[in-house]
Amino acid sequence: MDDDEIRYDERGLVPCVVQDWRTGEVLTLAYANAEAVAQTRATGELHLWSRSRDELWRKGATSGNVQRVRALRLDCDGDALLALVEPAGPACHTGERTCFHNGELEPAAPHEALPGLERTIAERAEHGPKGSYTVELLHDPPLIGAKVREEAEEVARAAREETDERVAEEAADVLYHLAVLLRARGLALADAEEVLLARRR
Repeated sequence: MDDDEIRYDERGLVPCVVQDWRTGEVLTLAYANAEAVAQTRATGELHLWSRSRDELWRKGATSGNVQRVRALRLDCDGDALLALVEPAGPACHTGERTCFHNGELEPAAPHEALPGLERTIAERAEHGPKGSYTVELLHDPPLIGAKVREEAEEVARAAREETDERVAEEAADVLYHLAVLLRARGLALADAEEVLLARRR
């Protein structure tokens, strides 16, 4: 993206949608000016323009929840930015992961399922309640591998013999166990997704 393609409004601002690089979740909507874009490029961390304080600010300067920018994209009209970031913590000043935590939260959108699952697994890994199936799996790597194999066999059998609904249910079991296996190895689903992206090249 060439910065001179950005069409700032009469105040010298452009809206900036901030999206999680790994999960695709929208974290916030903010504004940037040319100086904020330049500082973002220079530092690799998201800089924005505060309309309420009328000043430049680095996201996370106070909270420590900086956002490392992986890519800046421009919309087709040149009048809106998309910042793909790796957040170091919650995006919202309230402590919520995303600023969009109000309104119609249920049902959750399908793309929210896997990031939410991975956060739940991470929470279980750190604070796991006694008797948690997830904790049991995390502490027994051979069992996780066996369960992934078992669930893969079940989805294959469902594909041969059962309804589409059963195939989806068994596929969900595979994804859950795979996410636990990856967490046990210090990996995430996004690591596998990056391999898929590399194979497209």
